Amino acid sequence: MKIAVVIPAYNETKTIADVVQRTLNFIDLVVVVNDCSVDDTAAQLQDSTAVVLNNEQNLGKAAALIKGFEYAMSQGVDAVITLDGDGQHKPEEIPRLIEFAAANPGAIGIAARRKNRSAAPPMRRFANAFADFWISWASGYPIADSQSGFRFYPVVLFESEFEVVSGAQGFVFESKILIEAAKRKIYSHSLPVDTIYRENARASHYRPFNDTAKIVIMVAAQLFRRGMYPIGLLRAIRWLPDPRGYSALESVKKGRPIKKQN
Repeated sequence: MKIAVVIPAYNETKTIADVVQRTLNFIDLVVVVNDCSVDDTAAQLQDSTAVVLNNEQNLGKAAALIKGFEYAMSQGVDAVITLDGDGQHKPEEIPRLIEFAAANPGAIGIAARRKNRSAAPPMRRFANAFADFWISWASGYPIADSQSGFRFYPVVLFESEFEVVSGAQGFVFESKILIEAAKRKIYSHSLPVDTIYRENARASHYRPFNDTAKIVIMVAAQLFRRGMYPIGLLRAIRWLPDPRGYSALESVKKGRPIKKQN
């Protein structure tokens, strides 16, 4: 399987070189989309073997990811892994994520920050849990850490999903991917990983109130169009069977690779 890693980067001068170098230890094709950073992000990558794509203006995370996906697909990859450039994700988890996803061909894998969750600021934990509820409802099944940017995507997903989600901007994009994929019975499974928040980290680009509000507005629009999707809500809160099957839930809880259902 040919895999590319796409890393959107905006003002990541402190961490980007280290994140990219560690990622290259596991994946040969690493694509960094420099979203018109105003610091030394670009300079930090001058000697790297990673592919660096530069935006002439700041377009946001969604546009950066789409640009990276399109380049990766032009190279004939079978899957794309995304991770952030701020050091919150451990590239050393990439082999686990690949193994995890390989147990579920065609599914989305999410590296869910479930270990040591108390390391995250309280407001971030609340905002993420709030977003998880709404996105799980609209997707029709429980999703752990819907806001994690560390994911495994099968390329087949984007061959028809780009047009659907291209209008979504910022952090809404990654949430809408999960909802639209679920409509096609392409589900995500979550692999528990460490929660990492460094003391000297730059301020998060995710704004707990504004970005969560945008996600909720997008989800509300989806639900209104589907008559509030009551079955989705009952599945999300586990009052109806999970469409992925019981073994999927048990695997998420125990952090085991999920066996494909027959």
